[in-house]
Amino acid sequence: QVQLVEFGGGLVQPGGSLRLSCAASGLIFSIYNMAWYRQAPGKQRELVAFVTSGGNTNYADSVQGRFTISTISRDGAKKTVNLQMNSLKPEDTAVYYCSAHGTYEYWGQGTQVTVSS
Repeated sequence: QVQLVEFGGGLVQPGGSLRLSCAASGLIFSIYNMAWYRQAPGKQRELVAFVTSGGNTNYADSVQGRFTISTISRDGAKKTVNLQMNSLKPEDTAVYYCSAHGTYEYWGQGTQVTVSS
């Protein structure tokens, strides 16, 4: 059974930092790319960052240089996907989703990030 569970959202002031984590299990990680998406109120879901099974990363222009995606493999059958977010801006406010992309797509339940003073 595939599970993607996000942790680490919350309220932070502009300029602050947050670290989101996604506990992923039940996947053959060698054939799945992992990603973080976000959806702000009234807007479409957008890609924030992804990391391929080979370790290559890519970022949305809006977060380039501020966000870092990384992965930690655990026990071969589990992986943690982290999103370190620095220099946060009010426009980063959104629900953030962890996702896996390969033969199928899988999504977590989302975690709220609010950037406000």
